[in-house]
Amino acid sequence: MQSSRSTDVEGSVPIGGLRFDRGTLLLEGIPDALARRLPGVMWDPRVGSFRAPAWQYRQIVQELELCGAGFPDRVMPRAPAPDGRWLEIELRPYQQAALTAWELAGRRGIVALPTGSGKTRVAVAALAQLGQRALCLVPTRVLLAQWVKELSHWYAGLVGCFGDGERRVEPLTVCTFESARRHAARLGALFDVLVVDEAHHFGACLQDEALEMLTARFRLGLTATPPTESAQALRLSELLGPVVYQASIDDLAGTYLADYDLVVLRVHLNREEQQRYEREAAAFRSFYRAFRRMAPEASWAELVRAGMRSFAGRQALAAWRESQRMVAFPSAKRRALSELLMQHQARRTLIFTPNNQTAYEVSREHLVMPLTCDIQRAERDDALGRFRRGELRTLVSSRVLNEGLDVPDADVAIVVGGALGEREHIQRIGRLLRPRPGKRAIVYELVVAGTAEVRAAGRRRRSLVSHVTRGSCV
Repeated sequence: MQSSRSTDVEGSVPIGGLRFDRGTLLLEGIPDALARRLPGVMWDPRVGSFRAPAWQYRQIVQELELCGAGFPDRVMPRAPAPDGRWLEIELRPYQQAALTAWELAGRRGIVALPTGSGKTRVAVAALAQLGQRALCLVPTRVLLAQWVKELSHWYAGLVGCFGDGERRVEPLTVCTFESARRHAARLGALFDVLVVDEAHHFGACLQDEALEMLTARFRLGLTATPPTESAQALRLSELLGPVVYQASIDDLAGTYLADYDLVVLRVHLNREEQQRYEREAAAFRSFYRAFRRMAPEASWAELVRAGMRSFAGRQALAAWRESQRMVAFPSAKRRALSELLMQHQARRTLIFTPNNQTAYEVSREHLVMPLTCDIQRAERDDALGRFRRGELRTLVSSRVLNEGLDVPDADVAIVVGGALGEREHIQRIGRLLRPRPGKRAIVYELVVAGTAEVRAAGRRRRSLVSHVTRGSCV
């Protein structure tokens, strides 16, 4: 298994070298005894060398230095650092505390701050302070454009954009998650610093490859909702570092975020709707209980896979989807939404729906501008600009407004329904918390009594308690 170029650690013949190869590291000519001491290193018989994941570059280099093993490091190309001038960045006390905590953790870790509290500003300050080549990863094309704009405000040099049809790489570059994963062979060894916005998307899926194939030594994750499930949290800690700083909505509300009230409005299906709902729910419940008896610890994804294998299972899943559709926007929610829009017609209002179909229904009924994944950037930016100027008073969205997007000031949110659980709920509430003197926002959540929505709403409120204890709930 040992290459002919290898030698003992104490020998005089230099080790072949360390280089980047298609999202991995090749350790050429390294002795077996030393390789076994390095993290993640495995023998690759195809090339006759040891290989390791690119994300462990920093740990491997540190271990080799501790061993006193002289070797050529050919991983990072000799590329210029960002040479543009940074404007002076003023941080709020909690933002400075977050940046300091990240630095003390060896510049690896996750900063968890509520939506609207300025997580991006912390990352910009970190990049300005380091002055090294940096890659910023974002989940969507919307955030790609927003991050390029934000960095260009603070940094006088060129900002690269990789994604949404662009392939422009600069010492300071913003890239989508998917583009990073697809083009790791090109991007993997070009950057010293990695910033990951909405970092909670990682740690439990194929998408993790985007972080695994990058050699960046310094890593900063940003999120409003860090994962609590132990396996995902552990994996994210490996790829980015642990949570080094966390502040809740309650910590910042009233000073840096606006106070708000949460009002839960319970509505009822009419007799026909209730009968149809109970029929569909019962059809799914029978399959669900039988599956749980056989696999009590199985995940929802495992339940769906099991259901798709049989005709009865597919019927049960179809019944579940129909029951969800029926509570998404029944007649009672339509009436409640109309009344709330009339009551708050002078205030800027965001309407959140569980899916695009409901968003378009709301848009047609109330002549409200929809913001969905189907809306192109120019039209979306125009709508947000008109909302900011007060020309539009109301916007409706299913998921586009959930994460990261810089939404102009709003006072009222009406949550018609949700699809993604507690994390989605916290992010949506955060859309309203941009402070201004005397502001107190209000969030209405419409819940259909006697359905699974009641339990889901309860879970969301319990989760919210860990983020905020202000406000009222009726």
